[in-house]
Amino acid sequence: MTSHRERPEPARRGIRAAQIGMLLNAALAIIKLLTGLVGHSYALIADGIESVADIFSSLVVWGGLRIATRSADSEYPFGYGKAEALAAAIVALMLLGAAIGIAVESVREIMTPHHIPAPFTLAVLVGVMIVKEILSRRVRAIGRDVGSTAIRADAVHHRADAITSAAAFVGISVALVGSRYAGGTGWESADDWAALVASLVIAWNGVSMLRASTSDLMDRMPGPEIVGPIRQAAEAVPGVLATEHLAVRRTGMTYRVTLHVQAAPALSLHEAHILSGMVKGAIRAAVPAVASVLVHMEPHEPMVASER
Repeated sequence: MTSHRERPEPARRGIRAAQIGMLLNAALAIIKLLTGLVGHSYALIADGIESVADIFSSLVVWGGLRIATRSADSEYPFGYGKAEALAAAIVALMLLGAAIGIAVESVREIMTPHHIPAPFTLAVLVGVMIVKEILSRRVRAIGRDVGSTAIRADAVHHRADAITSAAAFVGISVALVGSRYAGGTGWESADDWAALVASLVIAWNGVSMLRASTSDLMDRMPGPEIVGPIRQAAEAVPGVLATEHLAVRRTGMTYRVTLHVQAAPALSLHEAHILSGMVKGAIRAAVPAVASVLVHMEPHEPMVASER
């Protein structure tokens, strides 16, 4: 197994982000659960449950990144990069599970008479929203920089926590204002309705992340922002007359490329080998996230090339 010191910088940044997320979520979960219980707010309790789920999601991301950075071996000749996408899928499923759990409990609380939430719960929610939004943006930036689906999923989980906090803030505010200025009773369940709305938002985020991680697991071709530069770099190499059958798949935070390169039929085997090496170098220079390139050399056939 690759040691921490040997891990590439993107993986180290992702692991640090997951570790920081775990520590913050543990602290926030305790604060929100205790405040929710003392302040009679199920929306805040639901928010605390979401933070507990965040702890496990960060653990999953951490573990996925540790496995994904292992070097290829005889059992896994293409490496362990899919562990990163698998971790993202697990996080997405956890989001869906949390959304369902919050929705069920919200409905139960709506149907059960209870106290008006305490005003001090609003101050706690404001602090939580600020912390989670900052954390979400930081983790999302890291995920975007290193190209990690799992880290981006973790950022979505942090954002979902901020959303549930915002919904709880609105619900509790409505309950407090309504109980004071609009009849006194009947507003107790406002924060429960807010938690129910938040569960729908969380479920939507979970579905979105599950689709992204499933695409990686099924080797879906990446977008033109990756494929375009790869093709352009290959075709810009002197001696390359055409390219075809370009296939790119994502493996963890890197990409694996295969393509056919057409060159002059008179090239010797040695010259074709040198040209294929130049193509590999050009592609990896243009897109540093490319971990490997497999080039199949062919004699130039204009009609075939025009039909690619």
